Amino acid sequence: MAETKVDLVIILLVFDQRNRLLVRIGRDGHAEPTHVETGLSTAAIDEQWLEGITGLAGKVHALTTLQLDGQSLAVYSARQPGLQLSGTDYYSLDQLLNKGPDSTVPASPFLRQVLNGIESDLIRIPYLDLSENEYIYRFRTSKERNRNIYIDHQSAALYQSELCKVIKTARRSKEKFSGEPAVLDFGPVRYVIPSHFGFCLGVQNAIERAYETVSLNPGKRVFMLSELIHNAFVNQDLLARGLRYLQTDKGLYICEDGSTTAQKNHPQALWNQLTENDIVIIPAFGATNEDKVRLLRRGLNILEHDATCMLVEKVWKAARRYAQAGFTVLIHGKSEHEETKATFSNSARYGPALIVRNMEHIRLLIEVIETDEPEKKQALFKASFEGLHSEGFNPARDLSKLAVVNQTTLLRNETLNIIAHLKTFTTERYGNAQLASHLWLKGGDTLCYATQVNQDALHKAIAQPIDVALIVGGKNSSNTFQLYRVCEQRLGAQAHYIQSESNILSRNQIRHYRFPDPADRLCALNEEIRPFLDASAGPKCILLTGGASCPDGIIQQIIHKINSFFPAESIRPLESIVATFERDCIQS
Repeated sequence: MAETKVDLVIILLVFDQRNRLLVRIGRDGHAEPTHVETGLSTAAIDEQWLEGITGLAGKVHALTTLQLDGQSLAVYSARQPGLQLSGTDYYSLDQLLNKGPDSTVPASPFLRQVLNGIESDLIRIPYLDLSENEYIYRFRTSKERNRNIYIDHQSAALYQSELCKVIKTARRSKEKFSGEPAVLDFGPVRYVIPSHFGFCLGVQNAIERAYETVSLNPGKRVFMLSELIHNAFVNQDLLARGLRYLQTDKGLYICEDGSTTAQKNHPQALWNQLTENDIVIIPAFGATNEDKVRLLRRGLNILEHDATCMLVEKVWKAARRYAQAGFTVLIHGKSEHEETKATFSNSARYGPALIVRNMEHIRLLIEVIETDEPEKKQALFKASFEGLHSEGFNPARDLSKLAVVNQTTLLRNETLNIIAHLKTFTTERYGNAQLASHLWLKGGDTLCYATQVNQDALHKAIAQPIDVALIVGGKNSSNTFQLYRVCEQRLGAQAHYIQSESNILSRNQIRHYRFPDPADRLCALNEEIRPFLDASAGPKCILLTGGASCPDGIIQQIIHKINSFFPAESIRPLESIVATFERDCIQS
């Protein structure tokens, strides 16, 4: 049978590194695409035509196909900064569509139709040249580390700790596997410190990116989409250097005067005052596709300033793989957390997605699956999962094939328990022979190894005889809260969640932070004063650890603060502790 040849219009959209589109200005003042070829057929689409475009270098990517006014359009795209063609220039999409603060060049009706038609594919533009196996921002090796960019006279006390450096060097023989805890004996007080605590590689990457960006762009406005990491001291230090935030970790927009608003189009919101000369950094948690496209439309460079942790992006890649295989993606996470929002946004682009918070949520989900009556099934689903599912989600259709991914900062065992529970249910419902067809089990859980190894190291440390545990991290740090939960299960009210040494009020009192739980109305109180070290005789043994966003300097400051409660002559000097610890490690 002869091949059917369909007449096509081929359009090549060329973007620069700031995601601005190269256009040609017509005599009527309207912007037109620079490369349009008409009258071609499907058989004529090949690389030869694309390679023949003068001045174009790099890869050309098939973006999408459109049907406009009865014509078939094949839309291709390339990233080509600085392509020089007579009568052309680069403009942001907001400028072309009259949506920006400086809209001056309106798109022609044809170009406007094309841009509206590729709306769902815009998120691909900044990352066109990355393969499916490449990451936006790979972890830097130890030789590539740039700690000097954020450790200076202003921040040394926050980030620098010789004691923590010694512990990590001695106890971390392998980054991904926990070692034995360090025991530091100061005499009247001893500290048990896990082999893994504090900054993970993703946080270090993001911090270096932020400080480098501020340092390398004097005179420019540098914004962070939201908090860089969940640590108030790090974020305050960046604010002191001139960086500003566009929105809070709860999604409220920050205004020029520092107030917040829930109105997306509020004229005083910093979001709506961005210009193409500004810089916006995407934090380690990642960002939703909606926020990224909003930056793209404004003409901002996203790729260069995207500090998304590659282990978060690894979850996104897994979700995409599951969805493309026909599975609904269940995201074990907190719906209000930035990372879960970003993962949900990425997952929903490829197929049905649903957020589940805990095992109780899974039980409710199973109840929905087991309900046969359509109206009752829909009512049950809506009651338990309103606002937690992708658009067009159909519980009668989208719950027969499930795959689990997770917010990387949650307790590993909880995710594994959810998978195990779903495995038992799926086996009972469909039979063992059909298990793999209804529940994805090939890749295991998607918890990041940094979160897992911190938890593993804590379990080893808490097996020691402990009087009190101090877990240090930001008030909105999910991974720190998970470490606290491990300690609370073992020590109850002797486990304290704190942010810094300032929470230790005296030897007898400590200000403990209560991590917010939507189901616990009393958590509105947030903090409570608790007893700290009792007056009983004998050395006190304190377990001390920090979440993935806790700087080493704070850990050392806490040790200094507690040591100050004891007579100075009874405390062994820090230098002696470090020397003894290093010697013991060498001998072992």
